[in-house]
Formats: sequence, structure tokens, C-alpha cells
Amino acid sequence: MLRLSQEFSDKMKDFYIADAARFENQVITSSFVVASKQAKPKKSGDLYLALTLVDRTGQIEAKMWDNVDDHIGIFGQDDFVKVRGLLNKFNGRFQLTVHKLRSLQDSEVEFDDYLPRTTKDIGQLWQTLADFIENFQDAHLKALVQAFMADPQIERAYKNAPAAKTLHHAYIGGLLDHVVSLFRLCDLACRNYPEIINRDLLLTGAFLHDIGKVHELSFARSFTYTTRGQLLGHMIIELEMLQEKIAQIPGFPGEYKTLLEHLIISHHGKYEFGSPKMPMFPEALMLHYLDDLDSKMESMRAHFEREGEAEWTTYNVSLERPLLNTQKFLAKLKAEPASNPDEATPPAAAAASAGEAEKV
Repeated sequence: MLRLSQEFSDKMKDFYIADAARFENQVITSSFVVASKQAKPKKSGDLYLALTLVDRTGQIEAKMWDNVDDHIGIFGQDDFVKVRGLLNKFNGRFQLTVHKLRSLQDSEVEFDDYLPRTTKDIGQLWQTLADFIENFQDAHLKALVQAFMADPQIERAYKNAPAAKTLHHAYIGGLLDHVVSLFRLCDLACRNYPEIINRDLLLTGAFLHDIGKVHELSFARSFTYTTRGQLLGHMIIELEMLQEKIAQIPGFPGEYKTLLEHLIISHHGKYEFGSPKMPMFPEALMLHYLDDLDSKMESMRAHFEREGEAEWTTYNVSLERPLLNTQKFLAKLKAEPASNPDEATPPAAAAASAGEAEKV
């Protein structure tokens, strides 16, 4: 049995979900945030608890089969809990069978242990955006983005918000990380189509396309949707934020306002993906595809990171397929001894030898 603390009430968190492979088939004791909690019926009719537990390194499904009546009312979603249970695999995924659980007070935990966070320098990422904006040629678009960046509430939220609840860049600082990456992609791609792409308009759309996530998502304990986020979604919220900021900029062109609104509502690309309009001009189309590309590449990167040395990953839910890690797949080529080029027979010499053999 793994004893991570001498007492069940110990504040220290020594086990993280990313360490699960080291402790397979062992009993662990650790603390988590409850990302979801459901009471479901067993075949007998009795209830069991199905939980999703989270720390800064990932999430794990957990089940509590016994003593449910004693525990169901003592904690809720987004609560911190201390758990003791058996860690094993089911259908290729780690899960925790909970034996004991208690609720924790905020004073008993270190908040940084529970939400994943970018490893990049937040201040440097924010400065990268500022440098891009400073080089805008269009005064109206430059003033608009700088008005957003100068708003202290927006700055604080933009630096901390995840880009999504689970699918991509789902960590503190993920929105900013995603947008900086998207700026770099846009900057490269628009150079290839200078005759039809307005760079300042494209980058303004990139800055605004997910800014509503700062109000759509709650990220104080776990990543969940706010009531406003559930009812409206980030695109509607973004239109409201855009309207408010444009009202503060004298003489902002109505034509730009319409184009920016379209960039926002079309960036998901298709009706079935939540966009009420499909991209209808070059900057909107480019924003959609580059946003989609950056999201998918981050989903792959994170999956490879979670599953370590495996060449093939387990099923990726957002991409709807397992993934091949080509770096791991090709690593075997470096491990194989290379043939000595001096000992190899040149093709011409091999053909000549074959011809001599036929004469004999």
C-alpha cells in the first residue's frame, strides 16, 4: 500500500494523476477537485457515485460503490476532497475505486496543485501580443485591440482563462497561449496571400475570436461553464464586448464593425460546429482554418505528453481517432546501427557483377 501521508487529514499532496502508471494496483491517498459528480443506480437499485477528479496534471474517473449514503451529501462539484482508494485500469484507462472520502476546506489545500497551468511566461506572452498590435498599420483596429488590452479586468482574465473546458489548451493561461500561437500562424500565412488578406483585420479577429471565454468559463477551482456561458456561449458574449469597446472609440468605421462581427460568429466554420454563419471572406476563412489547426495540434501534443512513451495513443475523443507519435515511431531508426557506406555495393557495380555471373 502506498502511504502518501501519515494522517488522512494531512495537507500535503504527493500524488498527482500524471503519476498513475507508477502506482497501478496500489491504494493511494490524495486530494483532488471534483470536476463532476453523479449519483447513478446499480443493478440492485442502490446508488453509486461516479466522479471526475482533477489536479493540475490531469483528470481521472472515480467510482464509489459502498457507503454512498454517508458521503453523497458532504461534498459537491468544485469542492476539494481527500480520497483514499484503489488505483487500477479499466478498458485501458486509469480509474480510482474510492474507499474513503472527506471534504476539504480551502485552508487545507494549495490552489496551485489543482488546476493545470501553462509552463510559459505569461508576461512574455502578453508582451508578444502587444508587440504584434504595436505594428498594426490601421489606426482604428490598433486602437480597438489596445482598448481591450488596457482594460485591467480583461487583461487579468485573458492571462488566466483556459481556451476550452477540455478539448484544447485546457489550462490556466491556455487562452493567451492559444492566441499567441494563432497570431504567429496568421502572420506566416498572410504573407503567402498578401493580395487578398488584410493582416491587421485577420489579427484583430484572432485576438477577439475567443475573448468571450473569459466570461463563458469559470476557472477558479475547476473548468466549468458559467450560467451566462451555458445560456449564451462565447460568441454572443464577444459581440457584446465588441459593441461596448467600439462605443469608446470615436469614428470607428461601421464596415470594420460588421467584418469583426462576422469573424467572431463564423470562426467555428460550420453550422454544426456552432457558427450561425460560414466564413464568407478571406480573413474569416483563414481565421477558421488556422484556429482549427492550432486547436488540433495542441490536442495531439497534450495527448502525446499524457501517454509518455507509447507510439500509438488511446482514442482521442476530440479528434475521434487514436494517434501515432511519429517521433517515437521513428526513434527506432536512430537506435539501429547504420550500415557502413564503404562496405555497401554501388548499384552499378552490383549490376556488373550480375552480368559477369550470367556470362559464366
